[in-house]
Amino acid sequence: MHKKNRTKNTDDVLKILCDSIQETLRTATQTDITYSSTFIKTSKTCLRPDIGCFVLFGGGVTGLVAMNFSGRAALEIYRKYHQLMGMPDDELAKDHSAPEVADSMGELMNQSVGRFQTVLRQQVGVGVSQNQPKMIALNQPMRISLEAEVDKPQFRRVEFRTRDNQLFYVEITMEKVEFVLQQSMESESGQETAVGQDGKQEAESVSEAGQGGKSPEDLMRELGL
Repeated sequence: MHKKNRTKNTDDVLKILCDSIQETLRTATQTDITYSSTFIKTSKTCLRPDIGCFVLFGGGVTGLVAMNFSGRAALEIYRKYHQLMGMPDDELAKDHSAPEVADSMGELMNQSVGRFQTVLRQQVGVGVSQNQPKMIALNQPMRISLEAEVDKPQFRRVEFRTRDNQLFYVEITMEKVEFVLQQSMESESGQETAVGQDGKQEAESVSEAGQGGKSPEDLMRELGL
């Protein structure tokens, strides 16, 4: 049986994440959410005004994701999301500083990263687990970082736009990775599997163990907050 090898790297994983966020928000709001085809290389990951959400993930690959919403972007997404669930307009928050707006952004981020977990396993064969997302209302940027040792940390920022042309950003810190995929040229299914079942099983065991045992205080300490 002849096989050919292909690879996926850090930016491929980031594209899976961006696609997952885009699809989750499109579904939640039934509006068009777009993101830039340009991934910006940066030297840090920050939480930024007006609402910053972040989550840690680990297992087959380790990283930190932040989603930073302007007040207008957060309010637009929040209102569309809850209108689709049947909430009357006069019962919805009218200011981004309302606690329910930040709570909704955290909920949608949790759904986005959950989708990312599923698609990453399907496309790469590697599992990750995540902490519960945290939200912070900000009036100035705040740098966050992973205290865990990661190999050659990579930093990226991606610009997203809502239907009403409001901006928000996804920032990520992730270890530099390269997944080598094997695909049988004779396979009819076209499904991709990761090289090395031992590595896959190890990643799955880590994913099953999860990181949910950490207290909020431990999480904040890891981030240096």
